[in-house]
Amino acid sequence: MKISHQLTQEDQGVLAIDLLSRLTNLPKLRLKDAMSKGAVWLKRKKQLRLRRIKEPLKVGDVLSIYYDDSLLSLALPEGIRCLEQNRFYSVWFKPAGVMSQGTQFGDHLSLLRYVETTTQRPVFLIHRLDRETQGLMLIAHQPKGAAALTSLFTEHKIRKIYRAEVLGKVDSKGQITFPLDEKPACTLYECIAYDAALDISHVKVELQTGRTHQIRRHFDMIGHPVMGDPRYGKGNKNTEGLKLTASELVFTCPFTNEVKHYS
Repeated sequence: MKISHQLTQEDQGVLAIDLLSRLTNLPKLRLKDAMSKGAVWLKRKKQLRLRRIKEPLKVGDVLSIYYDDSLLSLALPEGIRCLEQNRFYSVWFKPAGVMSQGTQFGDHLSLLRYVETTTQRPVFLIHRLDRETQGLMLIAHQPKGAAALTSLFTEHKIRKIYRAEVLGKVDSKGQITFPLDEKPACTLYECIAYDAALDISHVKVELQTGRTHQIRRHFDMIGHPVMGDPRYGKGNKNTEGLKLTASELVFTCPFTNEVKHYS
């Protein structure tokens, strides 16, 4: 269900929960749950999630709800943990099944919202991992930290190292340079081990660029798709999920000049 309503003079002063109840015919208990999970938006100067059930609304406001009961009923997977937290940023392990950030339909399944609620600090997303991919993520906690860390990513000054299991036997070392989305893309890899019985190679991967699904697409393009990938490849499906982990982040901290290596 997607409903948007721009308030008129007749709606002046109405509470958000009351207007939503009128627009959707949903019980207020369900609407409160949807608001707490980030499925309701209020647009004034800019559009933001609305979580306050008694928010008074004004003429010209646009109130929107993106309601998906099946999505709102899902629970956040277990296994999120913090590796380090300081004044400027924190480092987290994101399990598979957890989104990096929310969607219009909610943010209760996202790492960003989890960090915001558990630390009670502002949060700024610096980079993303696919929902199916587990591994390390940086979250900034102030604008200065966000700008500095974003610059490191933009300037390719953060080493992003992954571990993956791919179908078949790959070369001992290699470089994949097929363009993606009409842009240059480069993936370096090294074979750590090969399981002949399962015909699976265990590889260490380092990204030189950051295209969408780069590792997954590149290995599929050379005939060695990542095991468990639901989208790319043939003969690589399993019941365990995507075998891809963002295992290491290495960079020089822009605030202390220390070399940081998280794994």
